[in-house]
Amino acid sequence: MARINVVFDFGAVLFGWEPRNLLAQAFPHRAGNPAQAATLATQVFGHADWQAFDAGLLSQAQVVDRTHARTGLDLPVWSQLVDTIGTGLQPIASSLAVLADLRVQRQAGVDIGLYFLSNMPEPYARALERNHVFLSWFDDGIFSGDVKLIKPDAAIFELATQRFKLQGSHTVFIDDMQTNIDASCAHGWQGVHLPTPGDMRSLLSARLPL
Repeated sequence: MARINVVFDFGAVLFGWEPRNLLAQAFPHRAGNPAQAATLATQVFGHADWQAFDAGLLSQAQVVDRTHARTGLDLPVWSQLVDTIGTGLQPIASSLAVLADLRVQRQAGVDIGLYFLSNMPEPYARALERNHVFLSWFDDGIFSGDVKLIKPDAAIFELATQRFKLQGSHTVFIDDMQTNIDASCAHGWQGVHLPTPGDMRSLLSARLPL
């Protein structure tokens, strides 16, 4: 049987990421209902400034200042929120269980490669490495902030393919964003869209020994 490579996204796939809830808790006067929270999340985390932070092209201080200037969010509260996001990211239990099962299968002799490809700014990447020992289960991984590229840019998929020595037809990529899935499929990978983290096992079971 040919080697199977599994590439995980992190936010909302392996780690909980609920930006609307974060903003609702920090700024209840600006995100007091779901519609307001969704709008503010788009303005903050869907903006090019945050994407540049993800890509390592803006520092944490710069993205804090630019977002404050653009949105008028209370600066001390916003700065504190940004500062604590990395340490606040926690693994999703059901997703971690799937990863652990794949690790067990590999230890039993099944030829599985485990990798990650995450849009993650450098400060948060370092926090995850410090705080979560299970990242050592992966053979390798790419954080966007370290390579100055972000999904869905085709260049980051090419970099991952070359660095991890992947064969696209034997590579399963799981991500919560359809645009990233589409980009991976255009690169020859086998994309699995995960809109709900609890569905990971059922979505992967047809492709992997779970």
